[in-house]
Amino acid sequence: MLPIAPPLLRTLRTLLLLAAGGVAGVAQAQFAMVPSPLAAAGAPSEADTDQVYKLEAAKHLYASYPMRVFKGRMPPLLYGVMIVDTEIDAQGQIVDVRVRRPPAAPEVGPWVVAMIRKAGPFPAPAKLGKAVYTDIWLVHKSGNFQLDTLTEGQN
Repeated sequence: MLPIAPPLLRTLRTLLLLAAGGVAGVAQAQFAMVPSPLAAAGAPSEADTDQVYKLEAAKHLYASYPMRVFKGRMPPLLYGVMIVDTEIDAQGQIVDVRVRRPPAAPEVGPWVVAMIRKAGPFPAPAKLGKAVYTDIWLVHKSGNFQLDTLTEGQN
């Protein structure tokens, strides 16, 4: 076996690093801009339990960003997984968005928080008075997502 000359080895190493960075760079670019939501909050929620309200809040996010909802089963490796608590007042206004578990990809966190804030107001939790909506965001490198509440599963 012939030894690889040090300059060639450095060149190969550089090319591998650039290729890896290129893939990450493309994925990171998906999160540079937060899309504008399409849906406004409709009628007040009829939910009388936190679990029912969670389903309505997740549907509101899907209606707000239909172009970003990942269709079908998610692939085995996801770009970002995060848990977010969204505090919503009696009128459906967002009081606070807290990241309970940040994603491994640091650019995903601010992107998700901004999407949630832009999707407000949420359906007013009239029967509950206020709500804390907690969901797990499953984010693909394409910038599309599913919420654990409404996920179609994962391969």
